[in-house]
Amino acid sequence: MDALVGMAAADIAALVAPFGEPAYRGKQIAEWLYRRRSAHFDGMSNLPAKLRARLAESHVVRSLQSVEAVQSRDGATKHIARLGDGNFVESVHLPYPDRVSVCLSSQVGCPVRCAFCATGRDGLVRNLTTGEIVEQFLLMQDLHPNRRISHAVFMGMGEPLLNAEAVIGAIRLLRDEVQVSARNLTVSTVGIVHGMRQLTDAGLPVGLAVSVHAPTDELRARLIPTARGSSLAEVMDAACEYRRATGRDVTYEYLLLSGVNDGMEDAAALARLLKGRPGAVNLIAYNPVEGMAGFVSPAAERVEAFRRALEAHGRVVTQRQRRGSDVSGACGQLAGKHADKGAGRAGRAVDTA
Repeated sequence: MDALVGMAAADIAALVAPFGEPAYRGKQIAEWLYRRRSAHFDGMSNLPAKLRARLAESHVVRSLQSVEAVQSRDGATKHIARLGDGNFVESVHLPYPDRVSVCLSSQVGCPVRCAFCATGRDGLVRNLTTGEIVEQFLLMQDLHPNRRISHAVFMGMGEPLLNAEAVIGAIRLLRDEVQVSARNLTVSTVGIVHGMRQLTDAGLPVGLAVSVHAPTDELRARLIPTARGSSLAEVMDAACEYRRATGRDVTYEYLLLSGVNDGMEDAAALARLLKGRPGAVNLIAYNPVEGMAGFVSPAAERVEAFRRALEAHGRVVTQRQRRGSDVSGACGQLAGKHADKGAGRAGRAVDTA
């Protein structure tokens, strides 16, 4: 049966209208789903019993089932949930002193197949629905009830902008129904130009983070094979279009791989690529992935030298705090694995938002 989570109040009102129910039932049910986080029809106490029974005949409230939560030494928690079709998806809960953020997946597996990432090793299994994306948020809030989740980043398993319609739908639900500020939501992409333009056209002032990872098209094509479909110049133009439309600076993410893209010449080339384009550069030291050889995280002094080189060119530079790596919950390590599934599927993870 279909899940109600994923439907907005207006859609729910249309669903129950044939039952002779007034339009305000849509808002009532949406409040139970998204703000009170009821997982069962029986708990929706201000709805008529007959309506609850009719809904239960055709729908479930949610489709995800939590199967494992693994806490890192640094306080991050990796959550594994079973989807209705038996696939698994991973997401990450990240508490900070001033906020609580979560990392949400948008696909089972990933078609991008970045050379350094666990996610794409098995390719794409399927896109997640809007409801399945939002359910990850609700599930983590249920399991961590003491602090409200204030931020979310679409940077888990999969490439969000290759599932742009569902991701945009999830953003709208999180903003309108769960009531998370759009300014506290961020979409991360490897530079899917048509998806970036879909996000621009949606008119949602969320954060946009573009994973550059290489200052030249040649190196980028080696690291991100699907990037051959669009040049860095096209990606940069799409990022500028987004900034003009939303007024929000774009963040440029750069994964540092020792001996591959972390030299001073790479820093100079990256500064040239971004010249005249506002927005911070977020440096990410590579997190080793079990079973994947060929890449090494640069030494701390190498990362610092790269940072100083960019700052010398006038760039604002931040460095991502590594979290969850001891439970394979850091950037590039999410894999959708669970003991009763064997090898599992893989996903592009993040450790901050």
